[in-house]
Amino acid sequence: MAAKTDLVIVESPSKAKTIGKYLGPGYEVKASMGHVRDLPKSKLGVDVEHGFEPNYQPIKGKEDTISDLKKAAKKSGKVYLATDPDREGEAISWHLKELLDIPDDKTYRVTFNEITKKVVNESIAKPRAIDQNLVDAQQARRILDRIVGYELSPLLWKKIRRGLSAGRVQSVATRLVVEREEEIRAFQPQEYWSIQADLSRVSPNLGGFQAMFHGREKKMDLNSREEAEAVVQAVKNAPWSVAKVKRQDKQRNPAPPFTTSTLQQEASRKLNMTPARTMSIAQQLYEGVDITGEGTVGLITYMRTDSLRLSEEAIAAAKGFIESRYGQEYYPPKARHYKTKGTAQDAHEAIRPSDVTLVPEDIKKDLTTEQFRLYKLIWSRFLACQMASAVYDSVSIEAQSAGYSFRASRSELKFSGFTAVYEEGRDDEEEAPQSPLPDLKEGEPLELKGTKEEQHFTQPPARYSEATLIRALEEKGIGRPSTYAPTISTILNREYVVKEGRALRPTPLGEVVTGLMKDKFQDIVDPTFTAQMEEELDKVEEGTTNWKKVLSDFYGEFEAELHKAEQELDGERIKVPDEVSEEICPQCGRNLVIKSGRFGRFLACPGWPECDFTMPLVVEMPGKCPKCGGRLLKRTGKSKKTGKQYTYYCCENLSSKDESKRCDFMTWDVPVKDNCPVCGWTMFKKSGRGFKKPFCINEACSNFTPEEKRGGWRKKTEASVEGGEAAGETAAAGEKKPTAKKTAAKKTASKTSTAKKTTKTAAKKTASAKTAKKTTAAKSTAKKSTAVKKTAAKKAEKE
Repeated sequence: MAAKTDLVIVESPSKAKTIGKYLGPGYEVKASMGHVRDLPKSKLGVDVEHGFEPNYQPIKGKEDTISDLKKAAKKSGKVYLATDPDREGEAISWHLKELLDIPDDKTYRVTFNEITKKVVNESIAKPRAIDQNLVDAQQARRILDRIVGYELSPLLWKKIRRGLSAGRVQSVATRLVVEREEEIRAFQPQEYWSIQADLSRVSPNLGGFQAMFHGREKKMDLNSREEAEAVVQAVKNAPWSVAKVKRQDKQRNPAPPFTTSTLQQEASRKLNMTPARTMSIAQQLYEGVDITGEGTVGLITYMRTDSLRLSEEAIAAAKGFIESRYGQEYYPPKARHYKTKGTAQDAHEAIRPSDVTLVPEDIKKDLTTEQFRLYKLIWSRFLACQMASAVYDSVSIEAQSAGYSFRASRSELKFSGFTAVYEEGRDDEEEAPQSPLPDLKEGEPLELKGTKEEQHFTQPPARYSEATLIRALEEKGIGRPSTYAPTISTILNREYVVKEGRALRPTPLGEVVTGLMKDKFQDIVDPTFTAQMEEELDKVEEGTTNWKKVLSDFYGEFEAELHKAEQELDGERIKVPDEVSEEICPQCGRNLVIKSGRFGRFLACPGWPECDFTMPLVVEMPGKCPKCGGRLLKRTGKSKKTGKQYTYYCCENLSSKDESKRCDFMTWDVPVKDNCPVCGWTMFKKSGRGFKKPFCINEACSNFTPEEKRGGWRKKTEASVEGGEAAGETAAAGEKKPTAKKTAAKKTASKTSTAKKTTKTAAKKTASAKTAKKTTAAKSTAKKSTAVKKTAAKKAEKE
């Protein structure tokens, strides 16, 4: 039993709360709130001339936290430093020891791969010393990034624009996006043709199938209409027969458990979560959530890892759960073990649930929507990776005519295996559905019912998404698990890259900065060099390389490149070309260009100062306007009263000068790519974080969803009503304000609800009278729109 004065220092209050419950009254658990000291913000903070000695300083604003920790450490018997189990966590523990002046004989380092009562108590019982190799590896990374950022960024400020930055990993990530865009621009589409043959048995009423042209003995490419027509003419009147039939069972194995990279990729694909948001929610799950009947529970293992390793205890628990819940046939003949890549650090297990018996649906009520969805993703992937393979009944048929072969195939699920729990998402488009195949035999004659020739063109490579960019960074060895999310956030925040839907596209600024970096600092943006630098940092961690030697080797060549670039660019200012949009200035007819301001990007006329027209940046959304079929656009505005920005969605013709084309459609709800399966209208979803179910807004459709059942519904506040009026004001002068009637009805419904909630005193009669009067006013206003009247009434009834 530890002394009552023993102190445990963790990074966050929620982690402190969880661990405090597990350790009990014998320990005092406090949070450092992350880093407590760092390099100063106002200067380089590294003495490059005297062995790269860092000048660490306490972080401003943390004086009270540091003072509190110092007092607690001084009066405690032992101090357990329990920061995260990675390089950065090790460095934070070292900084705490140095800043709080904790003696060596009082300092104990502990780490938790998962925050469960068993693991926490086992770790406290087996502390270790601070690993100086891990600390030095983190110091080397921090100082490298500081040198690159603080010595390169001023050059970018002087030669391109103030406020820019450069970095080892962010510059390489930007280069990948820029070079992909260059590939797309340089791409030359190549024509090719496909031929579909509609075939059937000679016997009537036995069904048909479609087969696609393959070639002769080998696969042939048809590069023109003439080549396709030659094949069609040859098989048109020639006999057809079944040349080959192949039937077999195909097995499909489950994907391995999550690493940091694959979790961020899958959360982006399936949950539409940004990498930064994914890691934030994962941190909450790791640190602990209050579960009814269980107390505070750390739901997942540590989420910054590149390892596929699973503990034998976790594998055994998965086996028992699978066999009891799904049956023995759903467990493979032997447990699955996954091999980690050779370049991985393999410091921690793969990401998995700490207790597989905590089924997501059973604890859903204790989790936020985002926590539930991410936990379910991690839980399902872990369980699936230990389950039996899925089995598919696969049939492939090869038909021949005039020496040409046509092929058809189909797979049907025979045994679900791991797919009963989870299927991995895809970055590419889904395959076209396969047509059913009749039971044919080799040599059986066939009848040609018709052919269909189609012209196609090869497509350029797809732009990176956040998921595919993370995968590219990992494959090239650039960065480590902890760097992927902040890297992508940085290049987006700096406006080197923008998101269009899920695709990442470089801005002219990003292209100019990358061009300068490739020209003057080849090593900094060279993926191979950056990957080699990561390997050097790994050697520091292993204790085989001195961290100051790594810095010295890098700095000599970097300093020479910097001086050379400053001389070559002396007196030169690089202009960033305007990013021209398709939107036309309504005042002078020029194409508007995209500019950046204190509130972000916006559209402006390039004819300034003669023409001073500006408008919010137009982002095209999926779907079509339900009123006129025009494009749906995302726009932003700013409240005149509060100064806050808001987002709304409207028809492209909202501000049309042509009154015959003008459309008043405007909504706060987000258009989605899916159409209503009943009426075909574009569907919408409620805005905000987390999953929102799409709904149909067509009142004449049987699939119509009333507003109070659309999810995320809440009473409109005065601020949002005022924002709606401001949104109407952002359109051109003279346009209609389509939200006026709806807003009036909503305000009435809101005030009616408020009146109902007043105290049951003598004032009740007065309140009722006011409510009745306002309700009458609402009915009078709502006469102009039956739909709005119904919606307001339902809102009032619900409240």
